[in-house]
Amino acid sequence: MNKRTIRDLDPSGKRILVRVDLNVPLKDGKVADDTRIRASLPTIRYLRERGGMVALASHLGRPKGAEPKYGLTPVAEVLRELLGVPVLLLPDCAGEAVRKAVLAMVPGDVVLLENTRFHPEEEANDPAFARQLAAGFDVFVNDAFGTAHRAHASTEGVARILPAYSGFLLEKELEALGGLLGEPARPFLAIIGGAKVSTKIDVLRALVDRVDAIAIGGGMANTFLSATGHAVGTSLREPDREEEARRILVRAKEREIDFHLPSDAVCAVSPDAPAGTVRDVDRVPDGEAMLDAGPRTLQEYAAAIAKAHTIFWNGPVGVFEKAPFAAGTKRIAELLATSKATTVVGGGESVQAVEELGLASKMTHVSTGGGASLELIEGKVLPGVAAIPDR
Repeated sequence: MNKRTIRDLDPSGKRILVRVDLNVPLKDGKVADDTRIRASLPTIRYLRERGGMVALASHLGRPKGAEPKYGLTPVAEVLRELLGVPVLLLPDCAGEAVRKAVLAMVPGDVVLLENTRFHPEEEANDPAFARQLAAGFDVFVNDAFGTAHRAHASTEGVARILPAYSGFLLEKELEALGGLLGEPARPFLAIIGGAKVSTKIDVLRALVDRVDAIAIGGGMANTFLSATGHAVGTSLREPDREEEARRILVRAKEREIDFHLPSDAVCAVSPDAPAGTVRDVDRVPDGEAMLDAGPRTLQEYAAAIAKAHTIFWNGPVGVFEKAPFAAGTKRIAELLATSKATTVVGGGESVQAVEELGLASKMTHVSTGGGASLELIEGKVLPGVAAIPDR
């Protein structure tokens, strides 16, 4: 991590635009999970307690125009409660009214700008819109790792206009994930799950050249199994990705790394079935699908975890949202929680699993950015990070 951070900034008397990731789930008009809001608090508190005037910018969902259901009113309510200070929600994120409100701020104030994606210019990274966002501010801080892989006006465009710094969360993410790209303690194990190979083919290509062992689970394992001659019944698979899967297996063999695929699975006719049956992967009936890792597979994964000194986990190893097929993913979370290895959990449902089980604090690092964490592991340049000057 060699990017300029807010430790290099004197916030006193400065109007600071802070890009945070407040893209949280809502239920019945209320915030259903405040994890991302809580993750933004250390940076907010640091800046306001040192005399900064803080304006928070974020998107929420994928609105088509200024749709009220995507407004940030519920987020503002949670911010007020967690920070213990007034947080004024402004009616927009840019424009003359916002600029005047920003200029009226006094040290210690915190305001929340309305959803940046209410403007199509945000995702287009429109330079004129970026200038509107920057109007009235002295400094820009990016603390939204979850959107750092997007070149949007509020993540990359503003950083080209104002002096830019990284916040504590962005710094923490880059250090934890960057450590996997540098000199991780070995053996280094990657556990990669999820539905489709196609969404993670680049990260698999990158990891097979870096790790000492890979364990593949979830729906994507079915494509690997099919590629190696197994009949997978009605299991989700991607026939057009089987050649890619074979190439990855060949590369793993060339490097002589351990490559773990399921040897048994919990099978059923549908994810809506009340229960499943454990079957060897060689004996999956034509009318059934593999929906979770089986007990023998989990024992094999447990042995790999026990050997590892560094572990990166991304993606469930079963249909985690369905209770009968969640046991495998929960077991992986429990094994990592008791491991003495450096454990990095990279976004998505794997994060949901460790949060729901109350195990997040047992991990070395739990990433707030699914797509961003994968792109960083792939070795890609994240525009929101690249726009911040080095120290």
